[in-house]
Amino acid sequence: MRLYLASTSPARLATLRAAGIEPLTHSPGVDEDALVARVEAERGPLPAAEMVQLLARAKAEAIVGLDVAGAPIDGLILGGDSAFLFGGQIFGKPHRPEVARERWLAQRGKSGELWSGHWLIDHRGGQPHGAVGRADMATVSFADPDTDEIDAYIASGEPLAVAGAFTIDSLGGPFIRRVEGDPSTVVGLSLSTLRELVRELGVSWPSLWNRG
Repeated sequence: MRLYLASTSPARLATLRAAGIEPLTHSPGVDEDALVARVEAERGPLPAAEMVQLLARAKAEAIVGLDVAGAPIDGLILGGDSAFLFGGQIFGKPHRPEVARERWLAQRGKSGELWSGHWLIDHRGGQPHGAVGRADMATVSFADPDTDEIDAYIASGEPLAVAGAFTIDSLGGPFIRRVEGDPSTVVGLSLSTLRELVRELGVSWPSLWNRG
């Protein structure tokens, strides 16, 4: 059974590989900001869980019917998205150093919620047959790094392209004191949630193992 990852996230890819799965990847090309803005103009502000599910679904559906690695998709398509809820506000990727620094000065020594959305499409036989999805959350408690440590971390460039301006699996790991929930949720993909979704579609989790 082949898993197709509608994402170019190195962290999600590494998480799947560590779990024995080598997915085929394809960039979904979704304009995330525009999609969220359009939906919020119709419905009002989205809670974190709904926002990450909206984007996860859009990403998975964006590659339905495409050829990946030179062949039609035949397997399961996974879309994912993450956002950080802190102080009642939802934060995505900071992109700019000054934004990342402001967030770290506010969140050090405190806690927030990292939400990850999952959307899984059954595309066996080259046709969509159904889909399941769910958002999952983990509470992240931060250490209290000094400003020199924060500045060095931001200078590395790592926090600029990740939700909440931090990672758990790389340079940001030492600045996190505790995680309550599935740790892989913080990386952007809850493996326990994905396993349950795979099984809901009637697929055996071990059938996805394809790494030696």
